[in-house]
Amino acid sequence: MANLNKVMLMGNVTRDIELRYTPKGTAVADIGLAVNRVRSGEGGERIEETTFVDITLWGRTAEVAHQYSGKGQPLFVEGRLHMDTWVDKASGGNRSKLKVVADNIQLMGTRSGGGSGQQQAPQQSQQAPQQQAAPQQQQPPQGGSPAYGGPIEENEDIPF
Repeated sequence: MANLNKVMLMGNVTRDIELRYTPKGTAVADIGLAVNRVRSGEGGERIEETTFVDITLWGRTAEVAHQYSGKGQPLFVEGRLHMDTWVDKASGGNRSKLKVVADNIQLMGTRSGGGSGQQQAPQQSQQAPQQQAAPQQQQPPQGGSPAYGGPIEENEDIPF
């Protein structure tokens, strides 16, 4: 049987994004994300649950998130679950923490009345650099539009 480790989350950034670099120069950012879930209780009352998730971003994705996102701003994250394990220096016991390693993020715009004052980029996806083709200029139709079957009269009065 094949395995699948895929996570998709949308929530609000809970703290300013910490950006650092590995000794080899790779960017790494750690963020917190608050993800809300609303459900109905037994009596029909609205119950809101918040889950706080730690997320690690790597490379250009980390740099873009640090530059264009901040505390309180909405963010969409696609990634995978990863279990961090370590030995606690104080107690000597084994410790572990489940987190998300992001493969792709999408900036969802500014949150009203919030943000860290950082610049806001248009909604974008950060997965791999892609080149965009330059837009091609189109020539205006000459002599009329085939959809309407007649010539275009330039001196025609416009009703608005």
